Amino acid sequence: MRISSSLVFQTGLNTINAQQSDLMHLFQQIGSGQRMVTPADDPLAASQAINISQSQAQNTRYASNRAVANQNLGTEENALSSLTTLLADVRTRLVEVGNGTLSDADRQTLAGVLSSARATALGIANATDGNGQYLFSGSKGSQPAFDTDGNYLGDSLQRMIQVNETRQLAGSDVGSDVFARAQPGTLAYGSAAGAGNTGTAIVTGPYIADRAANADPTDQTLAGYSFSVTVKAPATPGAAFSYDVVATAKDGSSTTTSFDAQPGDTELDLGHGVKVQFTGAPNAGDTFEVEPLQQQNANLFQSIDNLIDALNKPSSGDDAATAALRNQINTTMQQVASSYDNVLTVRASIGSRMNELTALDDSGAQSGLGFTKALSGLEDLDYYTATTQLSLRKMALEGAGLAFQTIQGLSLFNMGK
Repeated sequence: MRISSSLVFQTGLNTINAQQSDLMHLFQQIGSGQRMVTPADDPLAASQAINISQSQAQNTRYASNRAVANQNLGTEENALSSLTTLLADVRTRLVEVGNGTLSDADRQTLAGVLSSARATALGIANATDGNGQYLFSGSKGSQPAFDTDGNYLGDSLQRMIQVNETRQLAGSDVGSDVFARAQPGTLAYGSAAGAGNTGTAIVTGPYIADRAANADPTDQTLAGYSFSVTVKAPATPGAAFSYDVVATAKDGSSTTTSFDAQPGDTELDLGHGVKVQFTGAPNAGDTFEVEPLQQQNANLFQSIDNLIDALNKPSSGDDAATAALRNQINTTMQQVASSYDNVLTVRASIGSRMNELTALDDSGAQSGLGFTKALSGLEDLDYYTATTQLSLRKMALEGAGLAFQTIQGLSLFNMGK
């Protein structure tokens, strides 16, 4: 077969170009540290690397989200820690307010102290995070959670943060769940005297004496009945007082019972397993309410406001006014105690969420190491193999050049010399 000179030249050139291309590819691999300069180097590995890189990017994003959630929860915990200390002090003040030796001026001074505590609590309720968003406004982070009257301005939507592929976590709590509700699951009762009472009766200490008789028929975990008590003139001679008790179930149905209390009685059985402490002398027409704290207005600010109003009213020398003040103190003590327990419950929830974030961070860090290792196995260059291949390709290129020089010197003119 006759081989033309042009074919010899073209073949030699193609061989040299191929060796140079392979050598250039090795240069790119070694320079970048990447085994795959283009997806064509290993299509399957390139596809796997894209999936792993995406998972790694998501894992990094989740880690950033967890950091934001942890910061928000830490800010909320600091705020509620201050609130817990404040409420403990308020409870101490309430005990001090109940001191019967205080004058009207002393009570007005304590009213000022409670006003200052209320203002501090309102400031905590309207605290902001590091981004200027109000912590306790729900999804309405741009506006304060409460107005100056203690009315909640936010909504009930928690700000959820995606902290991993399948888990969303609340980065804050709704203000109405912190400052305006009783402790979830509590069976405690609260008492309140009617505003128009004229007697000196004081009601306090309601409690469940028979849980089975009190349980809500539809939900055994809840207190089942609330009670409205009206004082009447004695129905029988010799009885101290007569009472009508309306017991209302959670479904709205009610029953009315009447009974006489004997002179000296200090505890009334309201029925359905609930009893209440009772002292003093009521007048006909006086009323009292005994309700589960879950059903009462548990707004912390309004509870303190009601007591401040009562403290600012003169009561020295007026037995009826003193009884009204005492009843308001008892009502506020019950509500503040419930608010205190509720704040502790919220703080416990915050702690559990922060613990979960720590666990998710540890898991995310392990996943990140796994992704990095997998990507390294797919993309990173084996320098020992690459440098060996580099030496081999250099030798091949030099050999191709020498072969071309040798072949191009083979011609009829040279062979005849």
